[in-house]
Amino acid sequence: MTHPTSRTPGVTPVRKTPGANSSRKVLQLLLGFSEQRVDASVAELAKLVGTPIATTYRYVALLKELQLLEEGRAGRYHLTSQVMPLARAAQLANNLARLARPSMEEAAQELRETVMLFQHFGDAAVCSERVECDRAMRFTFQPGHTLPLGVGASGKMVLATMPEAERGRYLPDVVARRGEGIREELRKAYANRYAVSWGELDEGVWACSVPVPLNGQRTTVLSLAGPAARITDDAKRRAITALQGYARKIHNAVASFSL
Repeated sequence: MTHPTSRTPGVTPVRKTPGANSSRKVLQLLLGFSEQRVDASVAELAKLVGTPIATTYRYVALLKELQLLEEGRAGRYHLTSQVMPLARAAQLANNLARLARPSMEEAAQELRETVMLFQHFGDAAVCSERVECDRAMRFTFQPGHTLPLGVGASGKMVLATMPEAERGRYLPDVVARRGEGIREELRKAYANRYAVSWGELDEGVWACSVPVPLNGQRTTVLSLAGPAARITDDAKRRAITALQGYARKIHNAVASFSL
């Protein structure tokens, strides 16, 4: 599977800022917390960011001083509510999520399942926006929820459609976790312009994801998820086709906004 270009036009490659290694480690430590890691010991954090235990204790002390971390059960640290305004500020500043929401609302109303927008950040696909449906047994990720690349419909679609050079940096780790079969799944997702999963993240949940074509921006996908028991084969095909249409609407909305 090859892509026409090795990098996304308009997106500046990440370069390390010289002389900021300690600051980088502190931020990596802070960003190491997620829905999958809600608390951690100093030893776990040291392993995560690759610093000695004594150095990691200093980083933790600094974050405690700024009231960004606090100690919960013995020896384990977690984020405080002090970070919540940052998440809200990021959400409000996200023009893509705001521009995509009308199309997402239409999709959720038509397909009657939860619709989500995921973007690529680092080694994860992050939910930037979601619109819930009006039916019982709703399935939803809150904005900010992360998925490992190559996992679930969204994680596979993001990895399959990112620029080739960028994808190549993450693929070895994904193959190590998922096995060689993931390569064929990604090839099919790229060729067909959609990816699906069934019970991969949550038992009994079916999901599909399609790419949102956005020139010069980070890889973005539009996804739908709901209980597999109520989504027939015809409904699955209809959902994929409809999502592809809504992805084009989002592209047009973003292109018009950028003019």
